[in-house]
Amino acid sequence: MGTGAYSKIFPSAKAALEGVGDNMTILVGGFGLCGIPENLITALRDSGAKGLTCVSNNAGVDDFGLGLLLQTRQIKKMLSSYVGENATFEKQFLSGELELEFCPQGTLAERLRAGGAGIPGFYTATGAGTVVAEGKEKKVFDGREYILERGIAGEFALVKAWKADEFGNLIYRKTARNFNPMIATAGKITVVEVEEIVPVGELDPDMIHTPGVYVQRIIKSPSLEKRIEQRTVSKG
Repeated sequence: MGTGAYSKIFPSAKAALEGVGDNMTILVGGFGLCGIPENLITALRDSGAKGLTCVSNNAGVDDFGLGLLLQTRQIKKMLSSYVGENATFEKQFLSGELELEFCPQGTLAERLRAGGAGIPGFYTATGAGTVVAEGKEKKVFDGREYILERGIAGEFALVKAWKADEFGNLIYRKTARNFNPMIATAGKITVVEVEEIVPVGELDPDMIHTPGVYVQRIIKSPSLEKRIEQRTVSKG
């Protein structure tokens, strides 16, 4: 429970993940290591839940982000658009330990948006005529082939935002917004970690990216570190 009778604010990441269990579908925000809910991911690892299907643009790196759950073999399937930067992922996939569903990045974003809007599926030309289309229903509109993609929803959605009010209205910061707004709508229980929580009424309504009606649980948790996947510098 939250800190009050109807409060959405929880005292810790562990408390906010109450109810997480084996074989669930977990949606996780972020792009690369930008805008990932790192504290909630660590708490998910510590929960011991296994057999998870994780939907996220990518799988972190070996020792950070969802890579932590790959180390402990808690993920049985990843649904992602990019899985580079992670040697553990590569080993588990090639050995048959980890199931992978690739999804084009824009299609992944739309599948999550559709799932959050209650739309079971949509047709897109992206991937038509490629391996992405294998096993999917196909239709021709105006002479062009389209494939059916299903909306995505999950039992839990883990989101990183910059600021929230006590009702759960969210503001993301710059590129850390990425997949978080779509994922916030697509979880039966959406858990958000934020750097600042303010009273209701303090956020400019025109600046809110995710309405609080989508959010069930909030924790205040500053970023642990600013990780960079690949650093390229010029010689001085």
